[in-house]
Order: sequence, then C-alpha cells, then structure tokens
Amino acid sequence: MYLLHYLIIIPFIVGLFCLLVPKKLSKLVDSLAIGGSLATFYFIILTFLRKPVEWFYDDLLLLRLDNLSGFILLAIGLFGFLIVLYSLKFMAGKERLNEYYAYLLWTIGGAGGAILANNLILLLVFWGFLGLTLYLLIGIGGSEATPAAKKTLIIVGGSDALMILGVGIIWLLTGSFQMENISVPLTGPLPTIAFISLAIVSFAKAGAMPMHTWIPDCAEKAPIPVTAFLPASLDKLLGIYLLARIAVDFFVMNKAMGLLLLIVGAVTIIAAVMMALIQHDLKRLLSYHAVSQVGYMVLGIGTGNPIGVAGGIFHMLNHAIYKGCLFLTGGGVEHRAQTTDLDRLGGLAKLMPITFITCLIAALSISGVPPFNGFVSKWMVYQGVIELGKGGDKLWIIWLVAAMFGSALTLASFMKLIHSVFLGSSSTTTPSPEPKRKEVSFAMWFPMAVLAGLCVIFGVFAYKVPLKNLILPAVPGVSFLGFWSPGLATLLIIIGIVLGVIIYWLGRIKGLRTDTAYVGGEIIPQDSRVTGVDFYDTIRDLATLKAIYRKSEKKLFDIYDQGTRFVFFFIRGLRKIHSGVLSTYLFWSLFGMLILFIIMLFRI
Repeated sequence: MYLLHYLIIIPFIVGLFCLLVPKKLSKLVDSLAIGGSLATFYFIILTFLRKPVEWFYDDLLLLRLDNLSGFILLAIGLFGFLIVLYSLKFMAGKERLNEYYAYLLWTIGGAGGAILANNLILLLVFWGFLGLTLYLLIGIGGSEATPAAKKTLIIVGGSDALMILGVGIIWLLTGSFQMENISVPLTGPLPTIAFISLAIVSFAKAGAMPMHTWIPDCAEKAPIPVTAFLPASLDKLLGIYLLARIAVDFFVMNKAMGLLLLIVGAVTIIAAVMMALIQHDLKRLLSYHAVSQVGYMVLGIGTGNPIGVAGGIFHMLNHAIYKGCLFLTGGGVEHRAQTTDLDRLGGLAKLMPITFITCLIAALSISGVPPFNGFVSKWMVYQGVIELGKGGDKLWIIWLVAAMFGSALTLASFMKLIHSVFLGSSSTTTPSPEPKRKEVSFAMWFPMAVLAGLCVIFGVFAYKVPLKNLILPAVPGVSFLGFWSPGLATLLIIIGIVLGVIIYWLGRIKGLRTDTAYVGGEIIPQDSRVTGVDFYDTIRDLATLKAIYRKSEKKLFDIYDQGTRFVFFFIRGLRKIHSGVLSTYLFWSLFGMLILFIIMLFRI
C-alpha cells in the first residue's frame, strides 16, 4: 500500500525544502518543519489504525507495518512532532537552523524506513543513513561538538560493518534477505557470529555497555532537542527493536546467547547508574541513566520468555517517554538558567513550576515508583527473571538483585537532581529571572507536559491502554505471575498526598520556627549553601570503588578511547618503518621476498 511511502517521503521532501529556503526566512522554515512533522505523524496514525499494512514489489514484501513496528513508528512520529515544536523556541536564532530541521526531518523519515523495512538490504540502507544524520545533528552543536560527533560516527557507524557481516551470514545460511523467511537455529559458529554481530549493532545504537561511551559526550555537547530525540528516544527504539527482531524472529535462541544478553543487561544497569551518581552536570547525569535503562530492556529480552520480552519492549517505549521528558526539562533549565552545572543551580521550583512538576513525574517514572509507567515495565522484567528461575536458571537471583538495586540507585540519584535543581537554595551564580516571565514558553513546556501525562496514563491505565493495544499484540503468549491494582494504588497515593498537605498546613498555623541546621551532628553556618551534590562524592571515595572510578576517568573502559590508542600505537610503528629512506624500503622488499621463498620452499 502506497500509504507506507508517505511516512518516508513526506519528511524527506519537507526536509529538503527546509534546506533550500533562504536563511532569512526563518519563520517559513519553522512552519515547514512543524507542518512536515505533523503531517508525518498524521499519516502514521492512519497507517497504524489499518495495520497490518504491506507493500510488495515484484512479489517481494519490502515494507511492512505489523504489531511490533506499528507502535514503535507511532512513538517516532509523536516524538518527532514534539521535538520540532520544542525546537521552535529552543533553537530560535541559532545558526544552521535550516540544516537542523532538514536533518531532523530526514531522521524521522530514515527511522520510518528502518522500522518498516522487511528486507535486510533495505534495512541496511536506512540504518546507515541514520548513522549519517546522527553525526550531522550532533555536529549542529558547533566546533565543541565535533569530537563527540566523530566519536559517535565511529562507534555507531563503524558497527554497521558488523551489521553487513551478520546480514551476509544470514543470507549464506538461508539464501534470503526477506525477514519473514529467516529463522536460524543458534547451532554452530556461523549463526553465533551472525547473532553476536547484530547484537553488537543493537548495543551500539541503543547505548548498552560497552558500546555506550558516545552517549555522555553527545548529551553534553549536542543541543538538548537532539539529545532528547536521538540517544534518549529514537536510538533506543531502533536499537532494541533490532535486538527484539534478532532474538525473537531471526534466530532460535539458546542458553549461551541468552546468558550473554543477561550479563550485558545486568552490567549495564549497575555500572551506568554508579556513574550517574557522581555526576555534577545535569546532562551527563541524564545520559548515564539513558545507558542504565537500556540494561532493563536487554535483560527482559534476554530472559527469552514472553513476559520478560514484553517487559523489555514496554520499558523501551516507557524509557523513550520519560527520558525524552527529562532531557526536555533539562533543556528548559539550561534555557532559563544558562547552565547545567548542578552546583550552580537551585530553587527553580517556584520559578519554573511546570518544568518542576513534569521533571518530578519523569524522575519518579524512571525510578520505578508506582503508579507511573516505569514501575509497570520494570515489574514485568522482574517477573520475566523470576519465570527464568522457575525454568531452572540458577543465576536468576543475580539478575533480579541487579535490576532492583539499579532502581534504588536511580531513585537516589534523582533525589540529588531534584534537590539540586529545583528544591535547594538558589545559587548566587544563577542568573536572575526575567521580570515578566519565569517559566519557559508554551512551545517548550507543552511537549514536557504531554510526555509527563503519558507517564501517568501508561502507568495508571497500563493494562487498558499500552499493554492491551500496543505491547501484548506484539508479544503473544504473555501470562502475568501476579496483578496489581493501579487504580487502587493511585487512590491510596493521592489520599496520602492530601493528608500530607493537610498536616503541613496545620503545622504552619502557628507560624514557622527558625532553628539551627545540623548535618551529622555539626552546625551548618547560616550563610552556607547545601546542594546535596558533594554528598554523593563520598561514593567515589569508597575503597572498593575508588580505583574503578579512577580508571573510568582515565577512559580505561571507553572502547573508543582504547581503540584509538591501539590504532595510533600501530600507526607509530608503521611510521618508523616507512621512514622515506630508500635503503630501508629495499631491505623490507628483500626481507619479504625471503619470507615468500621460505614458504614456497617448505610447500614444495
């Protein structure tokens, strides 16, 4: 059906017009961008309501919208529209605005093509194109973002070589590039190599360890809308979509590869959240949580049972919602205070109430606090791990403890963020508020409010809305180990909040009492300011963690940095050999001929 073509063609054509419009007509560029993203989202909704939708060319099924790709494409369309709307104000007056909107719309079109592709060659084309637009969008951040863009291109784009290898092996084993014809048992070296190659590609795109190191650099240097759309939302959807396809459809999983996914998931959860705890920059803190949450998705898919896989896929969707919201609120804070340094922020809750409320909801969601959406998907992942234990897995308790401990540390780090940015005392270095406006504009807070609202709806009405209409149709055979009543839980939470407010106001009747502040039994001077950021630095000084943090600061765990060091070590060796001296080259030529002569002599 040609309706599928519109989802790819519209953003590409509108993006081209954005690129060609004169720079002085910025309002026209804004209108084209918002109109193109809205039209794309509209056609995505129409297509989603008609699924399954297929398009054939010469009896080959090239594009397909099914239950799995359907809701992912729906999310891409929604996030694309909201990011463009947010950018109208955040990117106003910035240089290279035409290029920014063109690359953004092309990314939406390329992502649609990758999700709809039913042919592996077509998937390769769109996947490679998305690596290029990712590089270009990060580069919009200017010269400071160039190293981050290059690092991203090498890690994400370089993994495309493994994707080609995996696809080539699949064709060798099945004789087909059509996804519906692929089902390879993981027996023997070739299928295993193909699976690991494609899994690494998905890890690089989604940001699972050890392929994650581009995300913190991207978050720190790229414009916030780019970070909110790509590493926080779109790349998670694409990476985990590919992992779900290869683990559920392309290959018949075995225990060894399932164990690989479980290990990667557990390590990613704990290691990344430990890095988030010690961050002093708002964007880097959020970026490490974007990495940590991928662990839950990989862990869920690694269980191999329907409830775990459904939980991992649902967490993928939930993460795109609350993490996109968190980065957008971070952008609002940066736009308002002109800094993302947690030590220089504080007291913004009164100045930015909408930003504060939406950030609080998203923070509770990512921490797995009921009744928000993050709790439901994590709870499903926990059930998948428990189901794995029932099947005889002796390590299931390790995966469960890692997942639950990661949630506790996530909540701890977001307590630090909320206090440092919104609830703490104002910093003397924070710019004073504008006289007539304290909150960010409608174009910026509306996308935050929509995503925060989805955090609530997808949690309170989890069974009736997202699970029933989006997740369970894509993962058949799900059986829950236990149910919880989100409506009753929400009611009890609301009652508790109301009682807390009543007690608080009753305590204010007699007026406020000023007293001396203490920390650890020591008096805090009245003119001092406690941010809560430095308190978490004590974790860095723990004997068991100090050496690990120190090695991390030296980039010992950075696959890009270590790879660069190895390459340049090899290059330095070649430079010594290629000295430009003729006699040296003659020596190497004669030495090579001697080696060939010896080989041929022994073969005879």
